[in-house]
Amino acid sequence: MIFKCKNCGGNTVYAPDKGRMYCPHCESTDSEEKIGDNSLVQCVNCGAPLQLSEYTSACRCEHCGTYLIFDERVSAPYEPSLILPFHVSREMAVLHLEREFANRLFAPSDFMSAKSLEKMEGIYVPFWLYDYDINYDFAGEGTRIRTWRSGDMEYTETSYYEVIRKMDADFERVPADASYVMADGIMDLMEPYDYQALTAFAPKYMSGFLSERYNQQADELASRAEDKVREASENLLQGSLAGYTTMRTYHKNLSLHKKYTCYALMPVWQYVYRYKDKTYLYHVNGQTGKVVGATPVSRARVVAYGVSVFALATAICGLAIHVLEIL
Repeated sequence: MIFKCKNCGGNTVYAPDKGRMYCPHCESTDSEEKIGDNSLVQCVNCGAPLQLSEYTSACRCEHCGTYLIFDERVSAPYEPSLILPFHVSREMAVLHLEREFANRLFAPSDFMSAKSLEKMEGIYVPFWLYDYDINYDFAGEGTRIRTWRSGDMEYTETSYYEVIRKMDADFERVPADASYVMADGIMDLMEPYDYQALTAFAPKYMSGFLSERYNQQADELASRAEDKVREASENLLQGSLAGYTTMRTYHKNLSLHKKYTCYALMPVWQYVYRYKDKTYLYHVNGQTGKVVGATPVSRARVVAYGVSVFALATAICGLAIHVLEIL
């Protein structure tokens, strides 16, 4: 399917800065009309052939630039329950990158050039969201040690405590990305998202962006979500044990109960930069603007910086010597 403008026939897209559908050709808003087509081999707008992966659910036609959404990959069983629409526009994503890397002295000169930024794309990444109940039972012996001096004597008092914790907690919408292409570590660093902004899925939010359907089933990724729940539960427990000098564990048992699983699409801007035959990927959270990525280092800039520092140091030394001669 594609979304065409009723006024001019142009391709309408979802505009994050406006929070609504927008036609970049005639600048009208909410003028979209859905045109359905089930083809996975050619563009519904110009008829050009398409080259899709088995997971592609939305793409941009390389020939006419139309954003296409593929019905059979956003309907059952691949229809998301929820989507987090882009809040950060492309222009805002560029500003976030520029601010993040403004102080990176040794980045290549064309790192944020207009030409290289043409490779920035907004992508909806498939995620499974999990809800868990946990029960954590803990028993141990804690000590508190007090030391003081009286005259020439130093005294130490050790108090012993029986420590019992029975902790119940609910974890909602624990995320695990379901894309082979997106590295798990990068997607984990994209967190946190504000899940209050999740809304019921509608294909129009995908117009103007790339997207995949889930690559892996929810059961395959549940262990990743469980690891996050276990880590968070352990942090909660340890926080409740603060104040003891030592803690000796007698009993410790954490039980997880999965309540609910939901399929959702989350927004990410991806910037691809090539430098000296190596590809560097940068990601911007499409809701919060959080940036993940490390800049390459230009050896030429390092050398130039070293030369300039040396020249400045030499000039300062020369000035100091001249002052001494005058004195």
